[in-house]
Amino acid sequence: MNDSSRGAPTSTGYWGPPDQGAAPAGPAYDEPGTQQTRPMPIVPGDPDAGRDAADREDRDRGAARLSGPPVRDEMPQEPMPIPPPPAAPQPSEPQPPQKKRAGRDLRAAIGVGVGLGAVIVAALFVVKSVFVGVIAVAVVVGLWELTSRLRERKGIRAPLVPLAVGGAAMVVAGYVRGAEGAWVATALTALAVLVWRMTEPPEGYLRDVTAGLFATFYVPFLATFVAMMLTAEDGPQRVFTFLLLTVVSDTGAYAIGWRFGRHKLAPRISPGKTREGLLGAVAFGMGAGAVCMPLLIDGGTWWQGLVLGLAVAVSATLGDLGESMIKRDLGIKDMGSLLPGHGGIMDRLDSLLPTAPVVWLLFVVFVGAG
Repeated sequence: MNDSSRGAPTSTGYWGPPDQGAAPAGPAYDEPGTQQTRPMPIVPGDPDAGRDAADREDRDRGAARLSGPPVRDEMPQEPMPIPPPPAAPQPSEPQPPQKKRAGRDLRAAIGVGVGLGAVIVAALFVVKSVFVGVIAVAVVVGLWELTSRLRERKGIRAPLVPLAVGGAAMVVAGYVRGAEGAWVATALTALAVLVWRMTEPPEGYLRDVTAGLFATFYVPFLATFVAMMLTAEDGPQRVFTFLLLTVVSDTGAYAIGWRFGRHKLAPRISPGKTREGLLGAVAFGMGAGAVCMPLLIDGGTWWQGLVLGLAVAVSATLGDLGESMIKRDLGIKDMGSLLPGHGGIMDRLDSLLPTAPVVWLLFVVFVGAG
């Protein structure tokens, strides 16, 4: 019998009857020992059957990715565009200089300044005694600001009550009794400061009374020279000239320094002040003095006005620097906030107080005590 009549071998290895036709290719007819990959049938109603099938499908896909070329299900992405080469740098155009800004609210400052000026001029030329009262009120408020800042920032308790009462008395005594009355009132005020502080514990006594004596001479004593100026026959004109020259000098320093200031005058004390601003103060002050002295002061001349304007510009600048030193030591910007756009009363008296004795002395030298 030939081999063709014996039939084909079966899966058990025995020869059986010949197959009626070729068996379809599939996993059921592979060689023995080959791993079967026939999918398990899904039993209806089995909740885990679908999840198991999905897990097997995911594992098969992972194996295909590791063993063959990557297969991407997503749509093909367009190639990233190649950025154009950077253009050659163009010469930069010069930027316009930034416009300087003032450090304060100019509208508020101008409005408050005009209002204060109107009140002062009205009191000055209507009744002298009313203006003396204005000086006394400014002194008391200035002392309150100064002693309050000393207490807040340094813990220095300069006695305000004897300072305020004595300061007002010093101004009135200077107007009524002149220089002699001012000196006597100053001595009594200093003594009152020493005694008043004795009612408190001795700790810090020397520090507190030293600050009190400093405040006595810094605010009311210097303000007394304004009252003494007022005692002359042309006293209102002298006081007005003193105020006008100081304001004009400050305005010239601000305007020129803000526009042309490049070189610092005293950067460690007041970074905003410049040498150009000082020159502006001198020029404005001398110009105003040359005009005011012959027009307002009896017996005054233009050259005396030049000297007076120069002295005012220098003393006002030094006074401003002096208070700036105090405020830097205290770590504050302004002594108070009573005047919008200006700060406190002391921030307006800083240039006036040290200028008052200088102007009083020059008036006495040039035209007499009056």
